[in-house]
Amino acid sequence: MQKIHPVIQRLFEKKGFNQDSINNFLSWDLKNIPLLTSLKDLEKASIRLIEAIDKNEKIGVYGDYDVDGTTSCALLYHFFKMIGVETDLVQPSRFIEGYGLHLSSIDEALEKNLKVLITVDCGISNNEAADYALEKGLDLIITDHHKDARESMPNAFAVINPNRRDENASSELKTLAGVAVAFALAVQIRNDLMKRGQKIESLYSLLQFVAIGTICDLAQLSIVNLKLVRHGLKQIKDTQYPGLRAFFTAEELNSKTIPSEKLAFHVGPLINSKGRLDHPEIALQLLIASTAEKARQCYDQLVICNQERKFIQNEVSKEARDQVLKERKNLGFNQEHLVSIVYQPHWHEGVIGIVASKLVDTFKVPAIIFTDSEHQGIIKASCRSAGTLDIFSLLKKNEHLFIKFGGHKAAAGLSMKKENLRVFIDNMNQLLKNIPAIERTRTEFYDLEIEADEINPQLMRELELLEPFGMGNEKPIFKIKGVHLDSFDVLKEAHVKWNFSKNKTKLKGISFNYVGKYEAISPEEIFSTQNLKREDLSVYFTLGLNRFNGNESIQLMIDRLDFGSF
Repeated sequence: MQKIHPVIQRLFEKKGFNQDSINNFLSWDLKNIPLLTSLKDLEKASIRLIEAIDKNEKIGVYGDYDVDGTTSCALLYHFFKMIGVETDLVQPSRFIEGYGLHLSSIDEALEKNLKVLITVDCGISNNEAADYALEKGLDLIITDHHKDARESMPNAFAVINPNRRDENASSELKTLAGVAVAFALAVQIRNDLMKRGQKIESLYSLLQFVAIGTICDLAQLSIVNLKLVRHGLKQIKDTQYPGLRAFFTAEELNSKTIPSEKLAFHVGPLINSKGRLDHPEIALQLLIASTAEKARQCYDQLVICNQERKFIQNEVSKEARDQVLKERKNLGFNQEHLVSIVYQPHWHEGVIGIVASKLVDTFKVPAIIFTDSEHQGIIKASCRSAGTLDIFSLLKKNEHLFIKFGGHKAAAGLSMKKENLRVFIDNMNQLLKNIPAIERTRTEFYDLEIEADEINPQLMRELELLEPFGMGNEKPIFKIKGVHLDSFDVLKEAHVKWNFSKNKTKLKGISFNYVGKYEAISPEEIFSTQNLKREDLSVYFTLGLNRFNGNESIQLMIDRLDFGSF
């Protein structure tokens, strides 16, 4: 075997990996992951669904409107289609029904004469809807992965959730995204059908949906998720699903691999765009499309919708950032900024989650963005954590102020009476004061300092072995110090192309949306400072490939630059 690149070796050493850890991390072996079918209530749910199939009873799938929910719906649609069963797909609107399962959802299922309703990526906190389904004789099967945080679990026919209160607290399955839980249900049904002699094709191709949902929902990339996503990514470039092919250019489909960043920064935002601005059905129609023509029609609609989303998001982001800066100025910049909590009644509900993430990137502290809900006097928010802070647990200490809330350690949502906002802000600031800063702030860090001449094709090849990158397996950030900025170009008044040198090594880099970035040193200032003061310039970056006209070149994706004196 070729000797491992020294940069990769140092990355493993920094993670504290021994050879066994390295082998486990790089492994693709699906036989060595915990049994997906060990989740509670899977067998019970499978038996009921097979009974429904035998009796020709109608089955519905009800999914959340985000990427995880949409890929979950698509996965079960394709699975049931494989076994010759038609299903009824339902997704709520963010702006009409809102997140989760509702009493009206049960009524709709009954009107369609559904006998079994499967939720995907939602349901664990919808006790009232579960009670209503039971009362009306609808068998509700909940598949979810969100925290089981109500006083009791919903009284559904089956509750499949690796994070339900009586599951193994140390199980690696706790990191599964909603789409992987849906996949586990499909695996169980297939196993049970095969036990009675049915021949059913492999479900391996469905891992493509698991890969997209897991990466885009920011699920923790535990060993089990790394393996599931790797196998999904491997198949995407040869995908037979017209809806998935629509996301990629011919050049991308002909490349060796599809990088996880393509899912995170292109596929995910497009799928999410419809659910953010109106109804998510076009995204789901794309993922279940049976022809290239239908897929292209849906895809084109998502592209238009995503452009509109970006425009709205940029407007809200600017207003939110200005509001934070104004409040910090009023309080005095010497007072510690613990959390960004902002509110405007007109902000678009569909983008406040992304804006909250942007505020965390900018100010390095948790962010909570409020806007008006559809109900008079009620406001709703998207919350994003910073550092290792468990934002869900912090919110739980304020739940007496909320009408409802839910989410994860890193992200959550809530609604409450507008009159409670001031008390909530004071409470959050008080709670955060008692938490060490290192836990509640995002620190500027890098993984490894390297030399310019260590960047070569071998390093790029071996970085691909570390894929997929995402939550818990972030793409390595490198630092090179002592570089010289030879020249720069500003593109579209926002992005900057950089040309650096160190000794005899030339480096090319790019920073997207760098101009006007909060506290970023301008390219002009960097260029003049290094020449006047002979300062030591450092660059912090990830590595990427620039593909143009069939050619590939290594490119530094630069997040920040600084001098010793800054």
